[in-house]
Order: sequence, then structure tokens, then C-alpha cells
Amino acid sequence: MKSRLELHEKLCDILGSSNVYYDPPESIKLKYPCIIYHQSSGDHVYSGNKTYLYTKSYEITTIGKRADDDILERIVSEFEMIRHGSTYTADNLYHNTFTLYW
Repeated sequence: MKSRLELHEKLCDILGSSNVYYDPPESIKLKYPCIIYHQSSGDHVYSGNKTYLYTKSYEITTIGKRADDDILERIVSEFEMIRHGSTYTADNLYHNTFTLYW
């Protein structure tokens, strides 16, 4: 089973900086571009009324000042079990959301 710290290191490598935050408190001042992520509900496969297989999932959001940043492509190409959710702009920052099964 892969650890959250392994995921954190991989996200730092993809971003090319340490601006990767796991469940950051509101008091943290984010540096852009950045990646924010937190653990989500995961995926269960049942057999015989029991959990046969469980895969952790993480909700990942990339945030940057440029619309043409290639972080989206880098994230999608580096992970096998990932789904792009949405793209939106808030506070003049560009956001992309993903669900990653890790």
C-alpha cells in the first residue's frame, strides 16, 4: 500500500517545487502555483458482505496564476487511476480538481 508521504513527494516532483499542501489550515499563506490535497472516501469492492478491496482516494486541486500552465497534463500523465473533475477560476486564480485513487 502506498503512503501519503510517497504521494506528497510525487506531487512535489510533478510541480517542481514544495508548494504542495496536505489539508492546509486557513492561516497558511499559499504560494502559487500550488497543489492542495486531502484524503477522500475511497473506493470499496465488496465480496461476501465484506470489504474485499479498498483503495484510498485523494481530492487534488491545482491552483495557478496562468491558464495555460501544464500542471494538468503532468498530473494526468503521471498517475494511472486519476479522474479530472472540473476547471474553474476564483480570485483570478485557475483551479483544476482531480480524484486520485492511490
